[in-house]
Amino acid sequence: MTDHQQKIHPVVDTEAPPPTVPLEPRGSATSEKDNSIQQCPPIHAAPVIQTRPPKKRSCCCKCLCWTISLIVLLLIILGATVGFLYLAFRPKLPNYSVDSLRISDLRLNFDMTLYARFDVKITANNPNKKIGIYYEKGGRLSVWYTNTKLCEGSLPKFYQGHQNITKLDVVLTGQAESGSTLMSALQQQQQTGQIPLDLKVHAPVAVKLGKLKMRKVKILGECKLTVDSLSANNIISIKASNCKFRLKL
Repeated sequence: MTDHQQKIHPVVDTEAPPPTVPLEPRGSATSEKDNSIQQCPPIHAAPVIQTRPPKKRSCCCKCLCWTISLIVLLLIILGATVGFLYLAFRPKLPNYSVDSLRISDLRLNFDMTLYARFDVKITANNPNKKIGIYYEKGGRLSVWYTNTKLCEGSLPKFYQGHQNITKLDVVLTGQAESGSTLMSALQQQQQTGQIPLDLKVHAPVAVKLGKLKMRKVKILGECKLTVDSLSANNIISIKASNCKFRLKL
C-alpha cells in the first residue's frame, strides 16, 4: 500500500492580531539617532536692527527749517511795515509837464555835426501831503528825434516840499553826428507842421517821510511831444504832449 503524501499549505489566520514590532531599549544608539533626526533645534528670528539717520542730516534739516522760518518772518515784517507806511503817508508819484520849448540855435557845424540848443520850461508837481522830495545831483533832461539825441542838460538840485509846485528852466545843448542827413529829415518833417520829439527825464531823488530821509531812488520819465516848427528864435507851439513816469528802486 502506497502512502499518499499530502502537502500542507500554511493558512493565514485572518482573525489573528497584526504582528508587533519589538521596542528598542531607550538607551540604544538607534533611538538616539532617530530622536536627533526627528527633533530639530528651535529656529530663532534674526533681531531687527533699526538704523538711525546720521546726526549731520538732522542738523542740516533743522538749520534749513530755521532759515526758511526766519526768511518768512522777515518778509511778513517787511510787508507789514510797507503796508503801515502806505496807509500812513499815502504816497503818490510826482507829475511833470512841459510848459514851453524854445530853440535858441540849430545849425550845421563845419565838421558836419548838428548843433542844437533848446530852452525848456517844465513844471514839477509834488501832490503828497506828508512826503517831501530831494532832487539829488546827477539829474538829466534830454531831447530826442527818432533815435538820435539832439541835446541834453542837467536838472538842478533842490528840495520840493509837501504839495509843492516848482517851475524849472533847463538849458539843453548838444551835437549830433550825421548832421546834414538829420537836418534834411527835420526840414522835410517841418513842412508837415508836425515834428515828433521825445523829452526824457532821468532824476535821482530821495524821499522824505516825515523826518526820515529814505534811500535814493530814480524817477524815469518820457514826454512825447509834437511841435509845429524847429525854427530858431521863434515861438514853437506844442500841439500834443503825452508824459509817463515811473519809479525805479
